[in-house]
Amino acid sequence: MSKLPNRAPRRGRRSIAVLAAAALMLPVAVSAAGPARADDVVSIGTPDWSGLDVTDYSGPIPARAGSLMAQVPLATPLTLPAASTAYRVQFSSENQHGKMATSTGAVFLPKGPAPAGGWPVISWAHGTVGMDDECTPSAHPRSDRDVKYLGHWLEQGYAVVAADYVGLGTPGVMAYLNGKTAAHSIVDITVAAQQLQLPAGAKLGKRWAIIGQSQGAAAALNGARYATEFSRGRGLDYRGVVATGIPANLENLYQLMGPAMPPVTLPGSLNAYTAYILAGLNNTRPDLHLTRVMTARGKERIKQGLSTCYPVLKQQLAGDDVKTWFSAPLMSIPGLSQAMRSYMLTPYKGYDRPIFLGQGLRDVDVPAPSALSLYAQMKANDQPVTLHVYPDDDHSSAVLASMPDSTPWLARVLR
Repeated sequence: MSKLPNRAPRRGRRSIAVLAAAALMLPVAVSAAGPARADDVVSIGTPDWSGLDVTDYSGPIPARAGSLMAQVPLATPLTLPAASTAYRVQFSSENQHGKMATSTGAVFLPKGPAPAGGWPVISWAHGTVGMDDECTPSAHPRSDRDVKYLGHWLEQGYAVVAADYVGLGTPGVMAYLNGKTAAHSIVDITVAAQQLQLPAGAKLGKRWAIIGQSQGAAAALNGARYATEFSRGRGLDYRGVVATGIPANLENLYQLMGPAMPPVTLPGSLNAYTAYILAGLNNTRPDLHLTRVMTARGKERIKQGLSTCYPVLKQQLAGDDVKTWFSAPLMSIPGLSQAMRSYMLTPYKGYDRPIFLGQGLRDVDVPAPSALSLYAQMKANDQPVTLHVYPDDDHSSAVLASMPDSTPWLARVLR
């Protein structure tokens, strides 16, 4: 592990755009250097709803975000070995259309009695799983990596809450990489967890932090940016965020998509991300009429994004030529640039608590220029940020590689 210097020069939009463009080419260079794994393994198959199937929920939704609507014991195959008790929960949260909706997630409690004041809480923001209800994280066993990672935080004496994001396992569409909407779920499950009926001797504390990876890193940073605002008046004490494999400034790249793109063959993971982004943006901003600049092939990719979980979609789209998805440039749509920025932005200012960024330099899913450009922007705006880079790690392995650094860091901010 190595650290970059604390100070970074101020950078204009041009240098950020150059870094974003470099991200497009980096996967080719990294792949040539040797094997590197893609994102973490994602469980797929028949969902286990633990007796709380709300995919077609049509009942009342509380007007106040973060209201606990239901709790059930999490099915045994879905829990974590390090947890004493686990629940699947339903709660109210705002969706991408500014309407109150319902979301789900899981809550894991550590073993042993709670300390005075209760266990500090970590809100986990998951990475890419897909957009269909069948991809819902709380309805599947956690991956080996996440069993280790989330189990580690439980063993450190933190309760873990894990939102699915609005639209995953609930009515509506999950707005992929729309960080501000995911931020609502991250904050709201933390608020809702305070309302749980817990066993004797179990208690959640008011101090809390956010951790996130990949899609979840962008969600976590949005959650961190808005944590104080979104949880105001709920008695919580937000302390900081850990984010690894961070998508940032990618709107500068994605808005340039069209039929004149360079003939670069990208990994299936990047093509899957693109399908999810376009599907999410098309749902969030129907007024853009995004499909007017898309070919029949491109429209089919949006449908696949809405209905196909990540492990399958990245295989289906491996080697696909993205420029064939478009009949005209995305930028030919009036207001596209600002709409995409609003939809995908990972904030680089406005934080009121410390930020930990972790990045693997062998990451081919969200290449290093993404996190490095964000770090430069944050430093230029005097944000309380620390960056750790892991030269031998990729998108997934950087999560566990970051623990020797993030564990003492998180202990300090939650003290």
